[in-house]
Amino acid sequence: MTRSSLHATVAVAVFSLLGAYTAHAGQADKAARPKLVAPMKGEARVEITKPDTKVTGQQVVTTMILKNIEPKPIAGLKVEEHWYDRSGTPVSGTTYRHKMPLQPGEVITIVLRTPRTPQLSRNQYTFGHSNGKIKQTVVRKLVAPKPEVVQTAK
Repeated sequence: MTRSSLHATVAVAVFSLLGAYTAHAGQADKAARPKLVAPMKGEARVEITKPDTKVTGQQVVTTMILKNIEPKPIAGLKVEEHWYDRSGTPVSGTTYRHKMPLQPGEVITIVLRTPRTPQLSRNQYTFGHSNGKIKQTVVRKLVAPKPEVVQTAK
């Protein structure tokens, strides 16, 4: 056997093993990946706790807990808070956008911060998502999600 044919045989064997390994790894990746589910279209339903509004320094902070009760994710969740003066003229407001699709059963804490002014009298909330409106139901209690703990290397 010549040296070049020996190299060719070894190369074929190596590439065959590499191909088999790659095919097996690809099948394992497919099994480990979560399946994509189409998000809600049309009206979606959520549960929320009664908004808790407090004045802290130069801001008015509103906190509420929200839970997706739909069987599909809600993409592009948006919560807007509008503030009005005593005569009903819009004065200020803020918007919260959830960056990732809100998965079925997922619970999040929403914090809305509005600059404090003397004209603020009453507020109103608007809920929506990228594919429609949101119908919210106020519930007494939802369990707030625990904040993620970030570990640092030592």
